[in-house]
Amino acid sequence: MNKTELIIKKLNLNPHPEGGYYRETYRSKDIIPGNNPEAGYKGERNVTTCIYYLLTADTFSAFHRIRQDEIWHFYDGNAICLHMISPNGEYSQVLIGNDIENNQIPQFVVPAGYWFAAKVEPDYALVGCTVSPGFDFSDFELAKWEELINSFPQLSDIITPLTR
Repeated sequence: MNKTELIIKKLNLNPHPEGGYYRETYRSKDIIPGNNPEAGYKGERNVTTCIYYLLTADTFSAFHRIRQDEIWHFYDGNAICLHMISPNGEYSQVLIGNDIENNQIPQFVVPAGYWFAAKVEPDYALVGCTVSPGFDFSDFELAKWEELINSFPQLSDIITPLTR
């Protein structure tokens, strides 16, 4: 059994729709009541949720966005290159990892509403993701290649390999 297989088994991870593997580890009991039209929420949300997220070199986290801020925490493996596109089309990237001397950072916040995707090379990365208000799949949007390219044609070289 290799290291990624061991992590998947020991942490009881499942395939994630965006790529990689995950398991929810925390969902707060506290609830944000009702709808929040300004943020686009329909229904109640838990205050906070957390997951383990494992990304392997043979896949990627496809471009997606959520309505909340998402905090990434690095745990083990190789650095993740996180690609982001702001709502007005500004591209940025960050390396999430533990090699601080080489400009990697162990924790990073993706702002709400940003499109983002991730890739790890080589091997794997184990991270945690914290979302507040808590994650709900109704707040998750997986990018469609054609729509993202039409919105940001100047970023086609980045978008194409990181969409499904």
